[in-house]
Amino acid sequence: MIDGLVSGKLYGTAQSRTGQTGRAFVTAKVRAATGDGETLFVNVIAFDDKAIAALLALDDGDSVALAGTLTPKVWTDKNGDAKPALDMVAHAVLTAYHVKRKRQAVNQQAGDERGPATNGGDLCNMPDDF
Repeated sequence: MIDGLVSGKLYGTAQSRTGQTGRAFVTAKVRAATGDGETLFVNVIAFDDKAIAALLALDDGDSVALAGTLTPKVWTDKNGDAKPALDMVAHAVLTAYHVKRKRQAVNQQAGDERGPATNGGDLCNMPDDF
């Protein structure tokens, strides 16, 4: 078992499903860039309620970061070339919405404890539209 972190962009939209036991889960694909400029597809499945909700809230092309268990795979493209892929059971999902909400909470807490936060109210030095 490999625990890993993957970031990339959602490819298509996440699909909500129900297993034979009635347990809800979500499947999704994420395109992640590799160090050599290639694209690696990550097949994602999530059973955690928070991870499910986060994935279902995303649209095609939205940025996402995932933590979970990775399994390396190989698939064959239409030209017959072997390509690497990863399967992930996602335990946690982080999106731009989560980052903005957490940044606002930190800024609010900093303002309460030390007065107005510096740098335009942005302690994390992130642009407001992140």
